[in-house]
Amino acid sequence: MTGHGFRADQIDTSKPHSARMYDYFLGGKTHYSVDARAAERVEAVWPDVIPWTRANRAFMHRATRWLATEAGIRQFLDIGTGIPTEPNLHQVVQQAAPASRVVYADNDPIVLAHAQTLMLSSPEGRTAYIHADVTDPEAILAADELHATLDLSEPIALSLNALMHFIGDDQQPYDIVQRLLAPLAPGSYLVLSHGGLDPRPGLSDAVTDLYRSSGIHVQGRTLDQVTAFFDGLELVEPGVVMPHRWKPESERERAEAEKTNLWIYAGVARKG
Repeated sequence: MTGHGFRADQIDTSKPHSARMYDYFLGGKTHYSVDARAAERVEAVWPDVIPWTRANRAFMHRATRWLATEAGIRQFLDIGTGIPTEPNLHQVVQQAAPASRVVYADNDPIVLAHAQTLMLSSPEGRTAYIHADVTDPEAILAADELHATLDLSEPIALSLNALMHFIGDDQQPYDIVQRLLAPLAPGSYLVLSHGGLDPRPGLSDAVTDLYRSSGIHVQGRTLDQVTAFFDGLELVEPGVVMPHRWKPESERERAEAEKTNLWIYAGVARKG
C-alpha cells in the first residue's frame, strides 16, 4: 500500500476535511467536531446538502450495479474514495459479480486508517488501496497495488464521484481525467458526479465561501462544464443528469426524482 506506516498524528484535526464532512452528511461517525461544525454551517445555509449527498451516494450504488450486471465490468478504480460507509463500492459490485476486483485511492490519512475495511473482499475477488492524490494521476496509475489487482489490458470502470469539484481550474481538472483514462482499455467506463451551480440567488457563492473559509477549495460547474469531462466518450442513457434521475430503479423513485431538483450532475460513459 502506498503510504504504509500510518500514524494517528498524520490526521489534522485542527481544520475540517471534505471527506469527513461528507461522512457527517451521510450520517456516519467517522469525523471530528471541527468537521461537524463546518458541516452544520453549510447545512444552515444549504439544507439540501444532505439529500444532495445521499442522492450522490445512491447514484454510485446504481451505477456500480449497472456496470457489473449490464455492462459486464469486473474491474473498478475508485478515486476519491472517502471514508468507508457501507455498502462500499466493492461490496455493491461483488454482490453482483463476486470475482470483481476493486482498487481504491484517496489522499486523506483517515481513509488510510480505515483501508483494511476497504480491503475486505469477497473470496473470489480482490480489493486494494492506494494512498495518493488525484492531482497526480501518474502516481496512481504506476502504483504496485493497482498493477497487482487490475489488468489494464481489460476494461476498467474509473469512478470519480463528488471529487472533481474540489479541483480548481488552475489544476487542469479535464486534463487529469484524460490522463487517467488514457491507459485504460477500450470498453472501459468513466463514472463521474460533480457539484453544480444552484440557481437560487447567492446560494452557490455562499456555500463556496463557507468551504473556502475552512480551507477547502470547491468549485461548482455548469451542466455543460460537467458534460465536458466526458468528451470523446459514448454517454450511457440518460446522459449527464441529476444523480437521482440516472436510471432510478422503481416507478416511485422515478416519480420522486422528477419532483426534486438537486444541483449535482452525474453520468456514465464508455471509452471506444
